Amino acid sequence: MTDADVVRDAGTGQLEQLRFLHRVARLATTAQTWDELLETVVDETRDALRGDVSSLYLLDRDGTYLTLAATNGLDRFQIGRARVPFGEGVTGRVAESRHPIIIADIKDDPRFLWVRGIDQRRFITSMLSVPLAWNDQTVGVLNIQTERRREFTIDDIAQLGAIADLLAGIVEKGRQQQEAEQRAAELKAIDEARTEVIALVTHELRTPLAVVRAYTDLLAEEPPLVGRSSRDQERRDRRASWHDGTIQQIERLDRLVDSILASVRVVPDQPAEVAPVDVDELVREVVRELLPILGRHEVVVGGGVRLHALADSPRLRQILEHLIENATKYAPPGSYIRIDWRMAEGVVRIGVEDEGPGIPLEWRERIFQPYARLDTHTARGSGIGLYAAKRLAESMAGHLWCEPAPEHGARFVIALPAAAAV
Repeated sequence: MTDADVVRDAGTGQLEQLRFLHRVARLATTAQTWDELLETVVDETRDALRGDVSSLYLLDRDGTYLTLAATNGLDRFQIGRARVPFGEGVTGRVAESRHPIIIADIKDDPRFLWVRGIDQRRFITSMLSVPLAWNDQTVGVLNIQTERRREFTIDDIAQLGAIADLLAGIVEKGRQQQEAEQRAAELKAIDEARTEVIALVTHELRTPLAVVRAYTDLLAEEPPLVGRSSRDQERRDRRASWHDGTIQQIERLDRLVDSILASVRVVPDQPAEVAPVDVDELVREVVRELLPILGRHEVVVGGGVRLHALADSPRLRQILEHLIENATKYAPPGSYIRIDWRMAEGVVRIGVEDEGPGIPLEWRERIFQPYARLDTHTARGSGIGLYAAKRLAESMAGHLWCEPAPEHGARFVIALPAAAAV
C-alpha cells in the first residue's frame, strides 16, 4: 500500500466519522422522548464501533452513583436499577478520572466490577469506556463491550470520545428538561390536590353556616307585641342589632367561601355583572359590616367627590373585605387604616392604606400568589385572601397592586373603569 493509499483511507475514515456524528446529532436532537433519545445514543454507538453491547450510565445528581440509563445488549430490566459507585469499577473510575479505559480481557483485570443483576462476565470479554463531560462536570460514562477479545485502538478511543463529547451536552440538556417537566408535573399534581382540598373544605363549611344562621334566627325570636308596647324596648332593639350583626357576618362568611372557591378555579363559573357602583356608599357599607374587627384601629374613610365605578358590586365588596381584613392583620392596634378613592385618566382608584410594617419591593408581586404570606410577628391567615382579591379584580377588568404608603406601611389600590363622576 502506497503512502497515497494510506492518506486516502485516513481521509475516508474521517469523512465516515463526520457523517456518523452528524447522523447521531440529527437523530438525538429529533428524538421525541427522553427514552428515545437514550436508545438512539446506545444503538448508534454500538453500530458505529462494531460492538456487541453499548451502555450509557448517568451520574446521579448527588454524585454518589452512576445509574444505567440505556443499554443495547444488557438486560433492559436493569435500566434505572443497576448502579455503579462513583470511583469504583471501570465505569466509576472513568467517571472519576474523566479519562478513557481499555480492557482487553475483563477476566484478567481486577478493575472490572460485577454489577448485581448484570452478570457481564459470562459473555463480555473486551471493553472500552469513555467519560461524558459537560462544562467541567461529569455527566456519565459511555461503554462499548465485545463478546470476543478485541484490541481497541487509538482511533476507537477517538471515535467513541467524539461521540461522548457530542452527546454530553445533548444528554445533559435533555436530562435537565426531563427533570424540569417532572418537577412541573409534580407541582401541578400538588396544586390540583391542594385545590381539591380547599374546595372540599369550603364546601363543608356551608352546612354549619346554614345551621348557625338557623339557630341565630331562633335565638332572635321575640314574642309578638299585639296591642301593647315593650317593657324594655332598648333591650329588644339591642338584641335585634346583635341578630342583624350576626347575620351580616354569616353572609360575609358565605361570600368568603364563594371567593375562595372562585379563586381556585381556572375560569370563574359566571362572568362578572358589571354596572355603575357608588364607591362611597359601598365602602361605607363594608366598613360598617366590619366594625367588629376594626375596633382596635382608627378608620378614616373619604374620597372627596362622589365617584361611580364599573364593577360587579358583590365582587368589589369581597375585594374590599379582603383588603381591610388584611390591613387589620398587619397594622398594629391603635394605628390608622385609611380608605380613599379618586379619579385618574378615566379610572377610579380605591386605596386601602395601613400603618403596618409595609411590603418589601421583592414581595409586592409575590404576595398575590396563592398561599404566599409575608412572615411578621403579626401575620396570620392562609395566604389566600390577596390572591382571591386579585383574581376577583381581574374578573371584572380591574387591576390590583401594592405600593408603599406615603409615610410608612402598605397601600393596596384597586383600579376600575369609571362610570361617572358627580
